[in-house]
Amino acid sequence: MPFFSWSRSSSDSPPPLASGESDAAHGAGPWQEAAKRSASALGDTLHAGHHTRDFSLARTEYLRNRILVCGVIFALLTPLWLIVDTLLLPASTLAFIMPGRFFLLGGLIATLFLAYHAKGRPMRARLAAGLLIALPAAFYGLMLLSLPPGQVHLLVGYSFIPYLLVAVLSIFPFTLSESLLAGLVMLALEWLAQERAGIWLTPAGWQGLWLLGVLLAISLTANHFHLSLLLRLYRQATHDPLTGLFNRRALHQALRQSRERNPKQILGVMMLDIDHFKRLNDDHGHAFGDHVLWRMARQLEDTVRPLGGVAARYGGEEFLLVLPGAQPDLLARQAENLRRQIEHMRLLDYDGQPVSITISLGLAALRPDETVEQALRQADARLYRAKAAGRNQVMAA
Repeated sequence: MPFFSWSRSSSDSPPPLASGESDAAHGAGPWQEAAKRSASALGDTLHAGHHTRDFSLARTEYLRNRILVCGVIFALLTPLWLIVDTLLLPASTLAFIMPGRFFLLGGLIATLFLAYHAKGRPMRARLAAGLLIALPAAFYGLMLLSLPPGQVHLLVGYSFIPYLLVAVLSIFPFTLSESLLAGLVMLALEWLAQERAGIWLTPAGWQGLWLLGVLLAISLTANHFHLSLLLRLYRQATHDPLTGLFNRRALHQALRQSRERNPKQILGVMMLDIDHFKRLNDDHGHAFGDHVLWRMARQLEDTVRPLGGVAARYGGEEFLLVLPGAQPDLLARQAENLRRQIEHMRLLDYDGQPVSITISLGLAALRPDETVEQALRQADARLYRAKAAGRNQVMAA
C-alpha cells in the first residue's frame, strides 16, 4: 500500500506558458484543461475512488459530526413518537409497533456508539451513516410487511419516512453514488408502501413518487455542491495554489499520520532547492519563475507517484520529497536521477531563448527512533552544504 495517497488539486492549472513553448509540450490547452477540471470535479463527487486518504480522514470527521447530531435527534424522537402512536393507532397495531420502536432505538444507540468511535476510521463512519439511514427504513418496511394489506392505512404518521430519509441525505457530504443508492432504496420502500396500500399506479401513487423523485434530485444536487465545497476548502488548506503540491502544514500532518499507522517504517527525505532562483526571476520575470515552479512540481510528481511517496512545496523555491522504505543507497540514486532530469529539462523564456535550471539536494532518513523535525533538520543542513559546495549536486549522510 502506498505511503501517501497522492492527489493534485483539480483546480490547478499551469501558469502562462513562456513564448515559444507549446501546450502539447506541457499539457493540454485552456479548453482541454477546463474540460479536464470539470470531469475531475464531477468524478470527485460521484464516488470516493479518487479521494486521497488525507481527504477521506477530513471527510470522516465532517461525516461523523453530522451522524452524531442526527443520531441523537432520531434517538430522542423514536420513543417520543410512541405518544403519537398511542393517540392515533388502534391497540392491535400498537402491540407490534412498540417492540419495533425499542429495537429501532437500540439500533440508533449502537449507531451513535459506532460513530463516536469512528474518529480516523473512514469505513466505520460510512457504516454508521448507512445504519442511520437504513434502520428507520428497515423499521418502516417491517411494519408494512407485518400488517395485512387491508390494514396498512392504520399506520398513521408513518408514510413520511421515505421522504424524510431522502431529505436527510442532503445534510451529509455523501458522494452521488452513495446518495443515489440510498435514494433507490427509498423508492423501493415507497413502492412497497403503495403496493400494500393499494394505490400503486394511481394518481395518488404517482404524486407520491413524483415528490420523492424531486426530493432525491434536490438531495443529490446538495450532495454535489456540499462535497465540492468541502473538497475546495480542503485543497485550499492543504495544497499550494501555484504548484498543486502539498503545502508544509499538510505534509507535516501526513507524516504524523503515517508514523501513527506504521511507526517502524523508514522514510527517505529529499529536500531540494532551485539554484539561483532569484537570478532567474530577475533575468526572465516572475511569471516565468512561476512557470518554472509549476514545471518542477510536475516533474516531482512524476518521480514520487510510482514510488508511493509525496512531494510538497516547502516554501519559495524549496521542495520536499518523502519516499517510503528508501534505503540510503537507493535514495541517493533516486536523487541523482532527479538532479540529472532537471538539469536536462528544456525551457524557453519569453524571447524563445533556452533556459537551463539545476537543483541542489540534501538527503536524510526518517527512522523509527527519530522525530520528523530531526530528519527535516538533517536534510536542510545537507541541502545548505550542497549549495555551499557549488550547487547542482546531491549531499547525503
